Amino acid sequence: MNEKLYLEDEENLGTQVDENYEQVYCRPDTLTDIPFHYCPGCGHSVVHRVLMEVIAELGIQEETIGIAPVGCSVFAYNYMNIDMQEAAHGRASAVATGVKRVLPDKYVFSYQGDGDLAAIGTAETIHTVNRGENILMLFINNGIYGMTGGQMAPTSLIGQVTSTSPYGRDAAQVGSPIKIADMLCLLPGAYYVTRQIVHNPGGVRKLKKALIKAFEYQKQKKGTCFVEVVSNCPSGWKMTPVETIKYIEEQMLPMYPLGDLKVPKN
Repeated sequence: MNEKLYLEDEENLGTQVDENYEQVYCRPDTLTDIPFHYCPGCGHSVVHRVLMEVIAELGIQEETIGIAPVGCSVFAYNYMNIDMQEAAHGRASAVATGVKRVLPDKYVFSYQGDGDLAAIGTAETIHTVNRGENILMLFINNGIYGMTGGQMAPTSLIGQVTSTSPYGRDAAQVGSPIKIADMLCLLPGAYYVTRQIVHNPGGVRKLKKALIKAFEYQKQKKGTCFVEVVSNCPSGWKMTPVETIKYIEEQMLPMYPLGDLKVPKN
């Protein structure tokens, strides 16, 4: 294996590093040189990469502020080489609101899982979007509390076995899964709402386009952009990474279909 293939110098991207190979991949400056702590097969690493790649390509690294939540992505500030602010559990969008209002010319995003955004932070989520705060809310939906033991989340599927629903989620007892993105579409402050995936190359490309749109809309001061990513949790689901891909396609996507849910008319 030729070690030159893994040069981390972005300025040399596209240059021929030996007679047989050309460098086509490098780590963006917006990611620190620290290995991710996420479980093998987890979608967080991919989303981190795509998000930071978009920020690097838009040239807004120095103008972007991210809000890290409590949950699996609590250490996002270790990996994202931008200004970051930690928030209490569920309060990321509230903190993002404050940051954006104090620094309106900055690009601001919150990054939250479903336990954080859809359960503990439900009120903050709804009212942030209803106010039309000019931020990007990035929502990772893996249908479970991944960090704290695999408990049932508001997004857990009917029949899904978790550590707190060992016989499967029962709608008669705990209600049905909440389609957060669908619900937020009804709010006037929601400018752009979309649901994407990262478990295949096509999904990654579409997520990247969605994030670019969200930052462009924020620059135009259009309101809240909400990007949901249906992701996997191999550890919480007690599956191999490969098995989680099948589960996403056969179980998650019928409940959480992909695509744009709310887009600007013009």
